[in-house]
Amino acid sequence: MSDPFGAIGGWLMGLLQSLGLEAGPARFILQFAAAGFLATILLLSTLFTIWAERKIIARMQDRLGPNRVGPFGMLQSVADLVKLVTKEVIIPAGADKLVYMIAPLLVVTSVVAIWAVVPLAPKLIGSDVNVSVLYIISVGSIGTLGIMLAGMSSNNKYALLGAFRTVAQMLSYAVPMILSLLVPTLLAGSMGTVAIVEQQRAVPFFLLAPLAAVIFFISSLTEVGRAPFDLAEAESELVAGFHIEYSGLSFGMFFVAEFLHAFTIGALTATLFLGGWQGPGVEQFPLLGLPYFLLKTLAVYFLLIWARATFPRVRIDQLNSLNWKFLTPLALAVLVVSAVTDKLASELGWNRILANLAGEGVIVVGALMGLWAYARSLRRRQESLRAQVTPSRATGAS
Repeated sequence: MSDPFGAIGGWLMGLLQSLGLEAGPARFILQFAAAGFLATILLLSTLFTIWAERKIIARMQDRLGPNRVGPFGMLQSVADLVKLVTKEVIIPAGADKLVYMIAPLLVVTSVVAIWAVVPLAPKLIGSDVNVSVLYIISVGSIGTLGIMLAGMSSNNKYALLGAFRTVAQMLSYAVPMILSLLVPTLLAGSMGTVAIVEQQRAVPFFLLAPLAAVIFFISSLTEVGRAPFDLAEAESELVAGFHIEYSGLSFGMFFVAEFLHAFTIGALTATLFLGGWQGPGVEQFPLLGLPYFLLKTLAVYFLLIWARATFPRVRIDQLNSLNWKFLTPLALAVLVVSAVTDKLASELGWNRILANLAGEGVIVVGALMGLWAYARSLRRRQESLRAQVTPSRATGAS
């Protein structure tokens, strides 16, 4: 069967029409139910991803992780959910109640809404729009808005400082992320995620633009605010950051959004750079596309977990310096070079992979030379400062 998902949808459509519904209302009910089913699966999947992340990080750090509730501690996340649901939601005095309660809903909704344009398998997508990349950027910004509203509506200075850090961190790292998203758009000739996946049938875009994939991965990791870039929370300076005044289920919704967003980064990276559901035998058996997509997503998600367990938290000045002094110029160079080399390869008949990798190699060499020159200038500055301090100390001693 070339389109099993379409056959299932057609059967459900016929079932609803057999109950006396017109085609329009039946299609609306079917689409609404499909969206609700996908959102429910995504939200429930966080119970597994939280458990898996805690177990994997525990093994990396020579610990056991959850091992009491259920086999291998698998029901620990369920116990945590029950605890959060039964706790009281306390609204602080002086808080803007409406904004305070809407903020966690916006954060969760923004992550779930991204999956509407993620192709899970051939002909299995919520909405195939031709501006899916633009949609991803727009919807993702709603989560940043939710975090800002949470910090500003809580009537707490620590929460407000956490919201300020959101502006400095998430919005600034949106620049290299958007620039890196333009690379697969250029390579595919379309902003639709379905077209981007189909254009990777011959070769995944990761082999054509590995630097763009790395920049997208790093900037997306910062957008989520996970270690080593979890400065929007930063317990050592801001207690708990923007959500310090939240409790109960409203507090838990922020963490559901964080873990689901991390998994969503894996899905987007797999879609844009790793071929999505593409794999051997998908044309004959379209159902194979879903396992291929999940395996690629889980592989990228494992890299996020690995980074969280390995790297220490950076300072806010280091975070901004990495963005504006390195990632953003690098993303601009990758965008320009990828556009030029891919166009020349198509017009002159060059090997597409070799041409793009050669362009990426030139960028790497240039970046290394720039870093070497920057480090050399810093060493010279430190040596001059030491030379100025030494005579002054000698004068004082005499």
